[in-house]
Amino acid sequence: MLLCVGNFFGSTSEAEWAEYRTGAKKAPIPTYVLGANDQETTSYFPDVSGCELAENITYLGRRGLYSGTSGLQIAYLSGTESQAEPAPAYSFSAKDVAELKTSLLSTPNFKGVDILLTSPWPRDVGNFANSAGEIDTKKCGSKLVSDLATSLKPRYHFAALEKAYYERLPYRNHMVLQETPQHVSRFIALANVGNTGKKKYLYAFSIVPMSLLDPAELVKQPQDVTENPYRKSRKEAQKTKAPLCAEEEPARQFFFDLNKHQGKKRPSDGKERGNSQPKQAKNPSQPTGPCWFCLASPEVEKHLVVSIGTHCYLALAKGGLLPDHVLILPIGHYQSVVDLSPEVMEEVTKYKSALKEFFRSKGKRYVLFERNYRSQHLQLQVVPVPLDHCTCEDIKESFIAQAQEQQIELLEIPEHTDITQVVQPGTPYFYVELDTGEKLFHRIRGRFPLHFGR
Repeated sequence: MLLCVGNFFGSTSEAEWAEYRTGAKKAPIPTYVLGANDQETTSYFPDVSGCELAENITYLGRRGLYSGTSGLQIAYLSGTESQAEPAPAYSFSAKDVAELKTSLLSTPNFKGVDILLTSPWPRDVGNFANSAGEIDTKKCGSKLVSDLATSLKPRYHFAALEKAYYERLPYRNHMVLQETPQHVSRFIALANVGNTGKKKYLYAFSIVPMSLLDPAELVKQPQDVTENPYRKSRKEAQKTKAPLCAEEEPARQFFFDLNKHQGKKRPSDGKERGNSQPKQAKNPSQPTGPCWFCLASPEVEKHLVVSIGTHCYLALAKGGLLPDHVLILPIGHYQSVVDLSPEVMEEVTKYKSALKEFFRSKGKRYVLFERNYRSQHLQLQVVPVPLDHCTCEDIKESFIAQAQEQQIELLEIPEHTDITQVVQPGTPYFYVELDTGEKLFHRIRGRFPLHFGR
């Protein structure tokens, strides 16, 4: 099936739509659409409670729940938020949201819905998560939609209207250690169809209805899960009354005296203004013995350190292939990129883009590689090569030829595929990344030459 969020009818739909309405054209698969978001398009939706607009094209209605024959449950809310009561024909009000919540939450053993469709984004969806680019999630979107998403706990929530694509990290629907584990929610905002910026406007996926899933399978928490973005707005009400606490910090910051053996860390126990909610960040594991790369360790050769961030640092390679061969390393003890928590990963990405800019200014491009095999602490080796000596294709060919010689299967993985999508934590692997984002990957199954990357 095809589900459409946002404005289904554009400003020039009249002639094109007539062909579908008269049957001259037919939608190839069952298509379900949301209602009007402005006065001009209300005339396309004759029945507020939903109706068939043309063959294979169904208007779901103003608000409600669509249950598929497979047991798939799709909750929907048409229009934009309105403060007025009654709301205009192209809007929903607090009353609509309350009634939709009541009708669903009153069903016995309600655990959530499979899919939620709304036109506006939920307000604050970006809290605790990856950036939504130019969209300020604290100002855009609807608080009523956030409230609805909190109650309905959709496994997937789709929205539009901001003309941007944003796939948020999955978020929890329960408080860790305080509530029974529940499934996670994924929010995906789509750009407008056929936009000139080629932003993603189509999201294809397959889903097994919640009702058919094994409960243990359903509540599995992915590696990159975050806190619930809408919880904050609830806490804020209490916080305005609470006095400011000395522990309130925007992020955990590390301070090191490079002349002393031991690094010092400012204490932070994850409490924020008296709220004892556990930290969302996955704490680094502890090394089993002395680690040469944990920044707080006496073993670190601190004279090689170039730059220290909040979660990562940059150091010169001890036996560098070139004078400007550098390493990106996490401050805490993590074994591989796959083990990193979202905020550490975000800082690794910032270091990568800074190094790309720096090396490009020197007429070079970098080749980055990681060997997660017989290594204790994550080391991202960054080796610059002159731009005029070799192209990206040359570099990839060199790696692949060398791999074939040593009977190693080195595969190219799609540019926008994250390494965490390809391999599970704990799996040995070797991977190469060019500063264009192109990647080569090998899953280590037996022996592997330790100096292959070099």
